[in-house]
Amino acid sequence: MEQILLYLSDHMDMIYFIVLSVFVGVEVIGNVPTVLHTPLMSGANAIHGVVIVGAIYVMLQLHTDDIAGLILGFFAVLLGTLNVVGGFVVTDRMLEMFKKKN
Repeated sequence: MEQILLYLSDHMDMIYFIVLSVFVGVEVIGNVPTVLHTPLMSGANAIHGVVIVGAIYVMLQLHTDDIAGLILGFFAVLLGTLNVVGGFVVTDRMLEMFKKKN
């Protein structure tokens, strides 16, 4: 139990970040009308940019000789970037459906 409390006190800034992220997410999602849920979900992939920031943050904490950690961090950044770009592509395609054609 003492180790858990020590770990929590050492990583309090990360805990604050997670708690604030949850509150912001609940507020953003909770105030959206039902009609907009599908575009919101495609656009929500852009919010997954937090994964990219988190992966970069973790990679900065690693030693240069930790090859496995660096490889996993690289793939986390790569997949997070693909998710964000895919979200923007899907959102753009959905918005194209609402434009008037000439």
